[in-house]
Amino acid sequence: MTYSIPGDKYSEPVNATWTRRLPPWGTSGMSETEPDHWISMKLVSRPLPAFLSDPFRKHPRALALQDNTIAASGGAHARIHLSEIAASPVVQRGRVSARLTLDLGNQSSVLLPGVQEAAARAFAQAVETAWSGYNLSQLSKEDDAIAALMMAIEGLKAPANYPAACLVDPVASQAADLDARVLKKLNPAAIGEETMARLAPIMELARNPEQLRDAAIAAFVDQQLAEWKEFFDTVESMPLTPEQRLSVVVDEDATLVLAGAGSGKTSVITAKAAYLVKAGIRQPHELLLLAFAKDAATEMSERIEARCGVPIIARTFHALAYEIIGTVEGEKPPLAPTATDDKAFLQLIKDILRDIVSRMADIAGTVVGWFAGFFDDIPNAWDYDSAHKWYSEVESRNLRSLKGDTVASFEELMIANWLYLNGIAYEYEPTYEHKLTGTGRRAYTPDFRLTESGVYLEHFGVRKTTRKDGTEELTTAPFIDRDTYLEGMAWKRQVHAEHETTLIETYSWENEEGRLLEALAEKVAPHVTLRPRPALEIYDSVTSLGVVDGFTSLIATFLRHFKNGSYHLGDCETKAATLKMGKRSQAFLKIFGAVYREYQDRLGDRIDFEDMVNRATALVESGRYDSPFRHILVDEFQDISTGRARLIQALKNQHPETRIFAVGDDWQSIYRFAGSDIHIMRNFGREFGGVFAGREGVHRTVDLGRTFRSVDKIALAARRFVLCNPAQITKTVVPAGEAEHPAIRIAWTRRETGEQVLDDTLKALTAEPAPPGRKATALLLGRYRFIEPDMRGLRRRHQHLTITFKTIHASKGLEADHVVLLGADRARMGFPSMIVDDPLLALVSPEAEPFAKAEERRVMYVAMTRARRTVTILASEARPSAFVTELLKDPAYDVASPREAQERTHTCGQCGGRLLFMPGSDGPGWYRCEHIKHCGNRMPACPACGTGLPVRKEPKDEKICRDCGAVQAPCPECTDGWLVERRGRYGAFLGCVRFPDCAGKSKKERRARQRTGG
Repeated sequence: MTYSIPGDKYSEPVNATWTRRLPPWGTSGMSETEPDHWISMKLVSRPLPAFLSDPFRKHPRALALQDNTIAASGGAHARIHLSEIAASPVVQRGRVSARLTLDLGNQSSVLLPGVQEAAARAFAQAVETAWSGYNLSQLSKEDDAIAALMMAIEGLKAPANYPAACLVDPVASQAADLDARVLKKLNPAAIGEETMARLAPIMELARNPEQLRDAAIAAFVDQQLAEWKEFFDTVESMPLTPEQRLSVVVDEDATLVLAGAGSGKTSVITAKAAYLVKAGIRQPHELLLLAFAKDAATEMSERIEARCGVPIIARTFHALAYEIIGTVEGEKPPLAPTATDDKAFLQLIKDILRDIVSRMADIAGTVVGWFAGFFDDIPNAWDYDSAHKWYSEVESRNLRSLKGDTVASFEELMIANWLYLNGIAYEYEPTYEHKLTGTGRRAYTPDFRLTESGVYLEHFGVRKTTRKDGTEELTTAPFIDRDTYLEGMAWKRQVHAEHETTLIETYSWENEEGRLLEALAEKVAPHVTLRPRPALEIYDSVTSLGVVDGFTSLIATFLRHFKNGSYHLGDCETKAATLKMGKRSQAFLKIFGAVYREYQDRLGDRIDFEDMVNRATALVESGRYDSPFRHILVDEFQDISTGRARLIQALKNQHPETRIFAVGDDWQSIYRFAGSDIHIMRNFGREFGGVFAGREGVHRTVDLGRTFRSVDKIALAARRFVLCNPAQITKTVVPAGEAEHPAIRIAWTRRETGEQVLDDTLKALTAEPAPPGRKATALLLGRYRFIEPDMRGLRRRHQHLTITFKTIHASKGLEADHVVLLGADRARMGFPSMIVDDPLLALVSPEAEPFAKAEERRVMYVAMTRARRTVTILASEARPSAFVTELLKDPAYDVASPREAQERTHTCGQCGGRLLFMPGSDGPGWYRCEHIKHCGNRMPACPACGTGLPVRKEPKDEKICRDCGAVQAPCPECTDGWLVERRGRYGAFLGCVRFPDCAGKSKKERRARQRTGG
């Protein structure tokens, strides 16, 4: 038939034939015997309106509908298939004309401008009729798919298996595909309400897949918890907690169980394996249980067999890798002896370093320069606003020269090491050879004396600045009194001039200009003969001083990460340049490259653990090894390395339905030196998660929360302490009980009192109530093994305690009633240790760990959480570690410390540090600054009581002792001192108690002296 749109002089006649099709299992109200009608129709823009609205002809000027396609004249789309249309056509009325829009989805559309409205609506109706007919015909082809989807959706209402992403995603993807291709394009009026209602569950799954899966998971978990209640009540000696039960039945593509200290992680792994087998989810050979230590793997195997009656072998990663290699290659390669012995491994690195120094002159020079500190970034005293802060920084670096002297500044260290390297014998801070009397100063000790020539060397901490008039002046660091310092320089020059001794001077401004050592060489040349020491002699010397040990550990840790991550030296060099690490990284990588090549040569046909895991991973990734495992359970996941993570990923990727079940605690990740990478656990979903509804990294995290070990004042304090690092995963902690009194205590030690303080601590623990039926246990912990005390003597003296010693790392998994942490001092090998967390490790780690002392903070957490009832920290009163200071400063930690020591700690008026009380052996005590070497401020105790310290009180301007209340006359010159009677050549007078550091005198005495002409 032919018909025209009336009243439209611009439209052409259109031909229309119709066809209507019914859905196979529905009705639209039409008879199945109706004849088919095919539509053919064309809509053309009117020239003038089209030009006005689209002058650049971005859109077509005509659309022609023919069967299942629409042809467009002009525009970006030449032909549009009905399957491309996403919604019904839209006609919009304008002032002059209308326009028709075809929505193609994904923000794409076809617009026909400048058309007559009636013609556009007729064309739109024809397109919608054809579009609906096409989609109905497509729907009829999806009978099997719809039936399968309906069955799957019905199964999600009461799932027989955990609705993991890997199981539900294919169903959701099919629903989303059907919805996008057909269902979204259906015209509800065309197919009827009954049909739409039957399709609704599929559309709901396509459009809200997360909601439906969450409901299915909740239904499954509730059903399993009820069905397996008796099992959960009896699988361990104590019924599992609600959190433990949840972790067992949850079976996501990747499940991470956060198991804090004492939360029962071993019970969870045991119950999980037994549940999988007993529930028929997996056969024993389909389970892979992985532990990091052989003993832990053995214990895990025995416990699981006892619980489910089926032998399931738990493996270490290395045993698994060795097994894979043997299975594929037919034999297992020999293992390097250092692979199983960390001590031997470190010794091998040390031997390789020595060999390189003896054979490779170029590398030897770099090694010697490394130990001399020539590549270090030296802090600048001019950047510090107080002497206390600067002295603390210097002391934290433990500035020890190659000769073994502990020096007072970074620049003095450079000078001392240069002298030693060049064979110039020297004394550091010797007493001046001439006795100086009546100076009112302390004994004069120049910085250096060159033994061969007797020449003295003073290094002055002054820099040059230019005044506005162009002249130069000398400046000192902000916290130093410039005039006093310059006066001291002049006095030293005068002393040498008067006694005719030779003085060489060096200055901080020379180092600022980068020529300190060059200037030093020029100045000493007339007085000494340079005899450069052989590099090997220097290496052996620093080895004997223990200096090499820290560097060896750094290289060993770097090497393991380097091999674990399959890095290349060029990658590290590029990254170092990007991070602007400077000359230190260049020197390190130069040394490391030589060590690595020698290490690989010495391995020969043997392999280390890193090689073993990497080779096994390659065999799995290539498909040469066919994994039988469908569930991989990993213990102590926080200790995972890059290489081990790749092996797990390779095993998982072989079979889409393989699940990862990881149990760990990122708060206890303390094995970076062995290759572990905490970022793998922190990015667990990204590394191992599945895919669902287009979202990657799908995983489930279960927080066990409850601890069966520590009381609240330990558990909550440890949580607060470790979470100071915002990168740590936040977890709930439910303590094992409540403590009435502070459970964390500080005991101050001094060099001569350390053993006595430990004895007193153990004696106090003996006095506390013992657990029923046994002696109380005391676990002594040290950051390093060398701190271990005389255990035989301690056990003999404290027989009512069971006493053991462990390093903190070796104590993982242990617990005791009481923990005593030894050596929490501010020192290079104190706690926190200052030889770990080197920034260079960022070169072999995907992500840097920017938080200062991040791993050492976790080590502290491990130490604290070994304790059930109390933690006692033994720390140097003069040099407490940063962690001890942090615990004491924050009242929220509720830490107890000796009240007497707190009350007798005052601020040093000279540098801003702490004045510490030092009891006298027989008589009154005295006070000294904590920075004894740099500040040296000393004060006698109150003359009345011998223990307190007189403190200035306003408004009377008196010095009053806090201990006894005695009043002293304040010194008019300094803030700390008070006046005491002294005798001089004119008889008795009142002078400052701090003489010779302060020359203050009574004003009355000054006036009397002036009257007598004194």
